[in-house]
Amino acid sequence: MRDKTIAILESRLGQQLGELVGKHGGRPFHAPALAEIPDVDHAYIATLIRELEARPAMIAIFQTGVGTRALFGATDALGLTEKLLALLAKTVVVVRGPKPTAALRSRNVRIDVSADEPYTTAEVLAALAEMQLTGARVVVQRYGGPNPELDQALKARGAEVVEVPLYRWSLPENTKPLIELMDALDRSEIDAVTVTNAAQVYNLFALAKQLGRADTLKANLNKVLVASIGPVASDALKKFNVTVGLEPRPPKLGPLVAALDEALSR
Repeated sequence: MRDKTIAILESRLGQQLGELVGKHGGRPFHAPALAEIPDVDHAYIATLIRELEARPAMIAIFQTGVGTRALFGATDALGLTEKLLALLAKTVVVVRGPKPTAALRSRNVRIDVSADEPYTTAEVLAALAEMQLTGARVVVQRYGGPNPELDQALKARGAEVVEVPLYRWSLPENTKPLIELMDALDRSEIDAVTVTNAAQVYNLFALAKQLGRADTLKANLNKVLVASIGPVASDALKKFNVTVGLEPRPPKLGPLVAALDEALSR
């Protein structure tokens, strides 16, 4: 990707992704498309712990590292972490991918079930396929938005789903970099765009719609190489009729940049 300009929509790990692009000779164009807003209700967490002590959950599903760390941060502040750990010791702990895995292991939590790559809801449900869920209480650590596919599938199998919201996704307060990205795409100054979260796509197009630029954005994205981190992000792009140029395996930043470098070098 030497001398190619790569747009990066990632926020939290945007600098890390930019450094990886730079190591391959590319020029990172950082336009964060997603803000993670803390949304922790400490009173709700305290009530949840009490309810789980009275009526334990059979399964606890951890979907993200950010949310897992936020949950433990809340129980630390409430002095309830030991109770949470005791509850998890009696629960089937399910993780969606490596980030919640790392967050749980930092707290010495036993992990019973790990979803396979590419770590989507489909793999979580496949990992639970053999479990009897009728009447089971299932705690779901919610990510930045609702996951109706997971909730509905669990409920259809007779489970009681208890969601734990800890943060929410939003457009960044400063949308100037995204507008500058649209301008650069108009001028054909971008060679590739990396998408690492489906919400980035929805936010980018929501802003473009507000500005009356959605159709132009779609057309411009289809003129460059769009690199998606995995199936969920790819599905979001396809909803806006944007062609996905590549999707790495495994769905991680390193393989994403390596695949991007190979594709642009060709």
